[in-house]
Amino acid sequence: MNAILPHEPLLRLLPFAAILALMAVAEALSPRRRPQHPRWRRWPSNLGIVLLDTLVLRLVFPTAAVGVALAAEAQGAGLLPWLGLAGPAAVVLAILLLDLVIYLQHRLFHAVPLLWRLHRMHHADLDVDVTTGLRFHPLEILVSMLIKLAAVVALGAPAVAVLLFEILLNATSLFNHANLRLPEGLDRVLRRVLVTPDMHRVHHSVVPQETNSNFGFNLAAWDRLFGTYRAQPAAGHAGMTLGLDAFRDPRDLRLDRMLVQPLRGGPASFSGRTSPAPPPG
Repeated sequence: MNAILPHEPLLRLLPFAAILALMAVAEALSPRRRPQHPRWRRWPSNLGIVLLDTLVLRLVFPTAAVGVALAAEAQGAGLLPWLGLAGPAAVVLAILLLDLVIYLQHRLFHAVPLLWRLHRMHHADLDVDVTTGLRFHPLEILVSMLIKLAAVVALGAPAVAVLLFEILLNATSLFNHANLRLPEGLDRVLRRVLVTPDMHRVHHSVVPQETNSNFGFNLAAWDRLFGTYRAQPAAGHAGMTLGLDAFRDPRDLRLDRMLVQPLRGGPASFSGRTSPAPPPG
């Protein structure tokens, strides 16, 4: 695994670029919703923010999570080594537990007003498509990385599991944010395991009860297990309003306004104190 570390950025970049291109083509051919704003207005900022995020992460955390996992492995630190788990079992369990951490972290960013001010930039996109899966404030990315590093060390997650998880997380974020129409039967089967575009789109509704549901990025089980699952938006996917009431001005789609958004006025939180109260079924 030490030999892989120098190539880790490329190993993440190649599947990321491939899935981004695939989802962009797929949603253009079979869109779920009619976009309210053209790609040329949104995509430069959404793609620009991921370049900025990547630069900031590499400057602050040069070895990222995989490097920290290698260091922890060398010391035999963490829950999984303490339990005597190794090999494929440790890899699979580490991926599952890291996914749970991301689910809980997502809920935390909705529940704590200061963290919501960072996270709400992601929700302020007035359309949701594959590039929305890239749209996170650099400060949120740094806080998220600190949480991830703490989880990696606490779990003693194998470095290969961390690399696979990061590839998987990027891929599923691109997939479930895509403005992609899946056949209803396929969506119904897939969401028993994975978060689908229709499932996650509910989370981007302007309605607070819907915003505070469907927090998962990868596995659908966590929302069902913790009671935050909502099958469909009340207004339907074609009729629902996306984004936030506080940021409806198309000028807020510009990169400069996105970066200063945490400092601006408006509601501080769609806090987790608002119960999702999902309907039966």
